[in-house]
Amino acid sequence: MAGVSTKEIKNRIRSMESTKQITKAMEMVAASKLRHAQARVLNSRPYFEILYSTITDIVNSNSDFSSPYLTKREVKKSMYVVIAGDRGLAGGYNSNILKLVTAEMADKNVTVLPIGKKAVDYFRSHGVPALTETYAEAADVSIGDCFSIAKQLTKAYRSGEYDEIYIGYTNFVSVLSQTPATLRMLPLLQEPHAEEATASDILYEPDSTEVFEQIVPEYLGGVLYGALCESRAAEQAARRTAMDSATQNADEMIADLSLKFNQARQAAITQEITEIVAGS
Repeated sequence: MAGVSTKEIKNRIRSMESTKQITKAMEMVAASKLRHAQARVLNSRPYFEILYSTITDIVNSNSDFSSPYLTKREVKKSMYVVIAGDRGLAGGYNSNILKLVTAEMADKNVTVLPIGKKAVDYFRSHGVPALTETYAEAADVSIGDCFSIAKQLTKAYRSGEYDEIYIGYTNFVSVLSQTPATLRMLPLLQEPHAEEATASDILYEPDSTEVFEQIVPEYLGGVLYGALCESRAAEQAARRTAMDSATQNADEMIADLSLKFNQARQAAITQEITEIVAGS
């Protein structure tokens, strides 16, 4: 930093301290939101697990059971529901899920349903057709919206508009680990049958087939809401980690600038003493 005055260094230190205050505040906000997001993840899992156990019970207790939701067909058109964030400053959270989904969509005839501003902007800029851009604010998507989306998608799947439906989201593993993933929503992943179907003790009214047809959209709504909760928690965890790293970097830069400030001030004092001695 030769040739830089002590005043300029001091201004840079002040600027870095202001940046540090911002990143520290953002870290604290993300930590607070993360606690609420983790609670939503834990609360959403029981509903999903009950619906999943009901579906597998119906399928595995009927050896001759068939449904359009279980039948794989030739894939002519695919639908991807992609969940990303509404803003940046979250490390690789947005880029990781978008890269993963883009790689999987390669060479496919795809329509996307983006959730989150970053997903909407990304697919719009890449010219990928979107079913709707209604859900551009991921933070505003409610559980009711998830069930509405699920019913819309199941209707489109049954009509043959799409031959497979996937969801791309970020799995919340821990505060320090978030993993982008895709999950096939339709056709459902069918459990392999045993040699003989096991009779179920549960009675379904009017019958198991009718219950299955009605419960699948609810199940997919639960999957979508669970993925949304996981993604929200992962985003806040990634943002907290990124802001913590930024705060530590600011501390290091402030320490480095302070050292350079002291060196520049000492050099200026030495120069002044030298000039005084030479003048005398």
